[in-house]
Amino acid sequence: MSALAARILVVEDDADIRRFVRLTLEAEGHEVFEADGMKRGLIEAGTRRPDILVLDLGLPDGDGVDLIRELRAWSAMPIIVLSARSAENDKIAALDAGADDYLVKPFGAGELLARVRAQLRRHLHQTPSGDTEIHFGDVSVDLIKRHVERQGQTVHLTPIEYKLLTCLVMQPDRVVTHQQLLKAVWGPGHSQDMHYVRVHMGNLRKKVEAAPSMPKHLLTEAGIGYRFVA
Repeated sequence: MSALAARILVVEDDADIRRFVRLTLEAEGHEVFEADGMKRGLIEAGTRRPDILVLDLGLPDGDGVDLIRELRAWSAMPIIVLSARSAENDKIAALDAGADDYLVKPFGAGELLARVRAQLRRHLHQTPSGDTEIHFGDVSVDLIKRHVERQGQTVHLTPIEYKLLTCLVMQPDRVVTHQQLLKAVWGPGHSQDMHYVRVHMGNLRKKVEAAPSMPKHLLTEAGIGYRFVA
């Protein structure tokens, strides 16, 4: 069993391949959910909140690249593409849309598991020091449970607000640029949409700062980005 067990969504219309992928991942200790099309895949991604998406591009009700783009509008979860399309332009299109890795069919179980482990290591919800809980002011963030509390009460954050918060708290005292936040939270293709960050950061501060207009922890670096101070 993997030390990095995860919740994984497999979106694949071929039942035999889907079963092979599911059994391979479950044998490694992962919890697996399935979908056989684009529409169902988006629903499952929204409700299950998986740690990783394993995605076929050739779906019966849409192109997997479009699914990636839609997902990147609200999630930065790792995406591993499994596809029979081996042309370079197909790989580029998927990666530019926001995929993290691309595996050409046919593929072996060992290689799939290695790619999954690599993505889990890259996106492991831990701070550089290895801490899985972060405290600042009267707020605590549990990075494993993905749970935020303030004065002992649950703080209800949207997926975007939570990702913004974790992007900052996992890099204490470091300036994180607008572009870095946009790529991490919204995915490639949003590098100029800085108003997204300002609006959601304003909402986040209202939930975690004692004085949102005079923040002590989520600080603005004028014209550059933001910095977290514990």
